[in-house]
Amino acid sequence: MRRFEFGTDDLLRSRFALSPAFELCNLLGHLEGRTRQRLPPAWSARLMPVFQRLRRETDLDVALALHTRTFGANFVALPPRGLDQTWDDDIAAIRATSLSQAHEEAEQCLAARPSRDPRVLAALRGDHVVERVADALDQAWHELLARDWPQLRAICERDVVHRVGRLGRSGWAATLEDLHPDLRWRADGIDIRSRTLARDSVTTLAGEGLLLIPSVFVWPHLATYLDDPWPKAVIYPARGTAALWETPDAVEPDALADLLGRSRSRLLAALDQPASTTQLAQSLRLAPGAVGDHLTVLRKAGLLHRARSGRSVLYYRTPLGEALTATTPTDD
Repeated sequence: MRRFEFGTDDLLRSRFALSPAFELCNLLGHLEGRTRQRLPPAWSARLMPVFQRLRRETDLDVALALHTRTFGANFVALPPRGLDQTWDDDIAAIRATSLSQAHEEAEQCLAARPSRDPRVLAALRGDHVVERVADALDQAWHELLARDWPQLRAICERDVVHRVGRLGRSGWAATLEDLHPDLRWRADGIDIRSRTLARDSVTTLAGEGLLLIPSVFVWPHLATYLDDPWPKAVIYPARGTAALWETPDAVEPDALADLLGRSRSRLLAALDQPASTTQLAQSLRLAPGAVGDHLTVLRKAGLLHRARSGRSVLYYRTPLGEALTATTPTDD
């Protein structure tokens, strides 16, 4: 069991953030077979040949050696600052790593997952390890994940919208418990059930708060950051991840699609939680202008409401929209 103990200041300072680097590291873990979960066949078919080529042509194996099944080097995926974190922010932080830190964390990983590859060992213990790892990860990002990142980011942003709404309705205890079945709020703290810890651990947040990071590729597990001087963090599966694995082109049109048209039925189905035009366009891979037109039609038909949230306009289903998307069968 891993426990984070909260004080009043910790609740005030807890916040959400996004981590492109963490998503890349988890995607690489899936492709390497370091996790029990597998990518959907369509994703594997598209990405595996690129992944294998990068292993042959770049120092990607050096970067992969910095991960075990239970932890990884901190410097390849530093905790992000906030919701506006970009890959450029992450790669700049990786390149700023000191040589001593990189060597220390590399040795920790090698102790847990030894490598017999002399090329990998020489790189990890050499003077240019930070540059070589950063270059390999940067190329992996652009060839494996950059194309899909707007869609993944939209899924994570919609998750945060949901969590913030729940926080306003129900408070921190209910919001934290809703993150994952292995997480429970108990007596001014959260307990996280762990299958890898040899003994229980307790971490006091000491007024710094907790960083909460939604992730697509961490599913179905949780991950944590504990090492100083970085903020303590919990990475949890984002709601709506299932939409990422869908292959809409292979789905037969249903009655709702026949009634509304395919794009409008997809939009209505996707609005199980409020979302903006941009988020919907990115998550469904539709043109923003077309999404806006379809949303207008659905709203005028009484299937959607809209409300402003900060600088964004969020759309959500009306009771009639909910009834149309319900899957419960009715009696003839």
